Amino acid sequence: MPLRVSAIICAYSDDREEQLKAAIGSVLNQETAATEILLVIDHNPGLMGRMMAAFPDSRIIANIGQRGLSGARNTGLRAARGDVVAFVDDDAVADRQWLTRMIGHYADPSVIGVGGGVVPVWSGGKPPWFPEEFNWVVGCSYRGQPEGVARVRNPIGCNMSFRREIFDRIGGFREGVGRTADDAAGCEETEFFIRARQAYPESSVLLDPAMRVHHQVAPERGRWNYFRKRCIAEGRSKTLVVNEVGAADGLAAERSYVLRTLPAGFFRGIAQSLFKFDPWGLARAGGIVAGLGFTTWGYLGARLAGGRR
Repeated sequence: MPLRVSAIICAYSDDREEQLKAAIGSVLNQETAATEILLVIDHNPGLMGRMMAAFPDSRIIANIGQRGLSGARNTGLRAARGDVVAFVDDDAVADRQWLTRMIGHYADPSVIGVGGGVVPVWSGGKPPWFPEEFNWVVGCSYRGQPEGVARVRNPIGCNMSFRREIFDRIGGFREGVGRTADDAAGCEETEFFIRARQAYPESSVLLDPAMRVHHQVAPERGRWNYFRKRCIAEGRSKTLVVNEVGAADGLAAERSYVLRTLPAGFFRGIAQSLFKFDPWGLARAGGIVAGLGFTTWGYLGARLAGGRR
């Protein structure tokens, strides 16, 4: 039997309405059609009404969980009828072969999740000081990730999928971990996939960089203040993940990232400045140091605060 795929898009913002329509259109235009498209509106009745008028053939439902991305995703999971659930962000556009590449990987019964590449589309142009090693700050693929199909701990939430049976067994995303409109936190997909791998120890989660979506990056996300805020929030989120699943699993990928990816990026920036006469090379090297410092600050601050409580 062919796999049934439920494609889920979660949305909350009036400001992204046109981007949301483009995201839905890209899923409707897939080479391999989804069994259903679920649009989950996060506590915004006005946006929900307009989307129901614009896309009468799609299933459009309201988030019945806690306000925020985790609650919206869980609402979609409860309503999904597919064997595989696939998530794409409301400000991302999927390649036409997105579902075709995704479904092919599930022919292997040991594969419980598949993620893909997230290509940044900088609305205001990419800031020259912004290091590619920190593209995760804006929800996109970053330098240091595998360049071909490979096993990973977890994919990026903007472009991910998994077998729905996992939700039936381990539950959904931790609603106290994920992002809300007022908080730049994240890591809900990290915590979810770690629990999934703990429940299915012989399973695999794959990253296929060619299974792409193109993610809009608003100009304000390329500013220093957002970079700082997002790094600190990531550190806080990592504390919550470690509390849930333990440090061994919760920080396994981060050790390699800190010990290998970031030093390589730092020296690359220095070399580009010295040998290629790139004046922004030093700025990118400094951004790597600052980003690591902000993230560590957020992590240690949350750990200390938790200890006092």
